Amino acid sequence: MSTYVYGITASAHPALPEGMDGVGDPPRPVRILREGELAAVVSDAPENLRPKRKDLLAHQNVLAEAGAAGCVLPMRFGSVAPDDQAVTGVLAERAEHYKERLRTLDGRVEYNIKANHVEEAVLHRVMAESPEIRSLAEANRKAGGGSYEDKIRLGEMVAAAVKAKEAGDADALRGALEPAAEAVSVGPESTGWLANVSFLVDREAAEDFLAAVEQARKDLPHLEVRVNGPLPPYSFVEPGPAEPAGTAAGGADAGAG
Repeated sequence: MSTYVYGITASAHPALPEGMDGVGDPPRPVRILREGELAAVVSDAPENLRPKRKDLLAHQNVLAEAGAAGCVLPMRFGSVAPDDQAVTGVLAERAEHYKERLRTLDGRVEYNIKANHVEEAVLHRVMAESPEIRSLAEANRKAGGGSYEDKIRLGEMVAAAVKAKEAGDADALRGALEPAAEAVSVGPESTGWLANVSFLVDREAAEDFLAAVEQARKDLPHLEVRVNGPLPPYSFVEPGPAEPAGTAAGGADAGAG
């Protein structure tokens, strides 16, 4: 029977609620595997597991229950090992890495920020910033819309200007929020979003971070900014002792949607 892994914690971590169930139909009982100073929160892995809502919620619930009693390194949904021995073997092999992560992430949560342009607002901004675009648009207007070629040229110029602003706006948003966070993890490109960034935030400083988000919305009104969190620090499990928490980590999207 393969083993489903929810997260990794210290072996001294308080016990989970008795009779706790995890993923699967019927739900598999959650148990603890210990190896030295570390422990893994696991269950038997169901066959043909798919990311259905019921199982996604079960995964999140196990992490929430475990995390309420202390720091847990969350594994992403679908993390499966061949058996219990494989799990304890990884705990032993990577013990120093996981202990460093537990120390670093204790009391921290993740906020995932996605942003995109508000179409009408960014078009106004592009027009205001480009005399060339304004000039061609005005010439087309006076010509009753302009020739086909001029319309195509104007469209291409606007599209290029908007595209050029994406990277700058993503940097501006990150720069506005980074001082309120302890670490940053840039996620993979996500269709429809110009920024997909996760921030590691001290739980006690969450209000300050959210205030920084609101200020960024005011300072960058041509951006639509979506906040998802607080989340378990999915994007910050992997940086090890050689990669301090204050550096940008290549974490993945934290399932923020």
